Amino acid sequence: MYLKNLKNADPDIYKAVISELKRQQGNLEFIASENFTSLAVLEAQGTVLTNKYAEGYPSARWYGGCNYVDKVEKLAIERAKKLFSAEHANVQPHSGTQANMAVYFCALNLGDRVLAMDLACGGHLSHGHSHNFSGLFYKVFTYGVDKKTEKLDYDNILFLAKKYRPKIILAGASAYPHTIDFQKFSEIAKKIEALLFVDMAHIAGLVAAGLHPSPVPYADFVTSTTHKTLRGPRGGFILCKKDYAKKIDTFIFPGIQGGPLMHVIAAKAVAFKEAQTTGFKKYQQQVVKNAKILAQELEKRGFRIVGGGTDTHLILVDLTPYNITGREASFVLEKVGITVNKNLIPFDKNPAAITSGIRLGTPAVTTRGMKENEMRLIAGFIERAIKFKDCAKRLKEIKEEVKRITDKFSLYKELK
Repeated sequence: MYLKNLKNADPDIYKAVISELKRQQGNLEFIASENFTSLAVLEAQGTVLTNKYAEGYPSARWYGGCNYVDKVEKLAIERAKKLFSAEHANVQPHSGTQANMAVYFCALNLGDRVLAMDLACGGHLSHGHSHNFSGLFYKVFTYGVDKKTEKLDYDNILFLAKKYRPKIILAGASAYPHTIDFQKFSEIAKKIEALLFVDMAHIAGLVAAGLHPSPVPYADFVTSTTHKTLRGPRGGFILCKKDYAKKIDTFIFPGIQGGPLMHVIAAKAVAFKEAQTTGFKKYQQQVVKNAKILAQELEKRGFRIVGGGTDTHLILVDLTPYNITGREASFVLEKVGITVNKNLIPFDKNPAAITSGIRLGTPAVTTRGMKENEMRLIAGFIERAIKFKDCAKRLKEIKEEVKRITDKFSLYKELK
């Protein structure tokens, strides 16, 4: 019986967990930064490794009794290095933002200049938002996308780099649907003698499968999460050149973290192993196919796709042709069992709390086995839900159609 001890000890938490399991099973998950782990990853994260304190690193711990957790962390490190052909890996960051923080602290002094992608054009909070530590501690200048193409303008990035002379150029995004040319970023960084830092959190799974160019040969530092397209547990990791290995490790521990979460590191190790299989590559290929088809189908139905399409797992949809905000659309779609997030689009006239767009990602639905035909159906659900947003009867009908798909593509059958 799933979670029988939890059920006995704390019925309230048990009910919340089971309700969330039912929500995940009964909804179409299109939040681009979410995915469903394998049962093996779930099991690894729920082990007795959670009991072990292991401050420090393998063979250099501050606590005794670390023989077996050392083996776990060494496996995670070696697998991450092999998966991404990296010289050094640190698998201890609790999140992508903490991984980013360690890189900032390792490479910069307080007040140093950073050039990063603007949040409205697809960047991330930890890339310099004024209320984030990155924007509070450092002087951040931003680049965006070309107004016409809505794609990165590398000539303009070079112009800004020469103008502001940052110590670090940060590449990577949370809502940019196109291939990023890391070689060009590297060339720009070299021209002004800056370091190149890449946050590949969203595309790590695509990189691992060879479906997006790897930043590792070009960047001084690469950070990522282990969830999203990589389909592991929630957490972070850092890849870097050997020259920075000791310094980056020091800035994770004791710099910004104490004891690592060994149960999460075990789950990361499992995910890194899974990502080396042929099945994982086929999965990532389907993720990209699904995203392309979904974008095309939405465009046919009158939605404007930012940048004209997608090369990755995510789609940015401009809702202005439908005269609805991202906030309103996310609420309406949730009513019919489709989970998305409101998102700024480039040069958005609405504030971040409202937005003119939504962000869609195909990793989670692809994990469930959905393919091109389902994307065509779902595009129709999205169109109808937004068109009939004020009609309870129509929304109920769409929700029933969504349920038929979620029932067909069951999730975590073993946990029922």
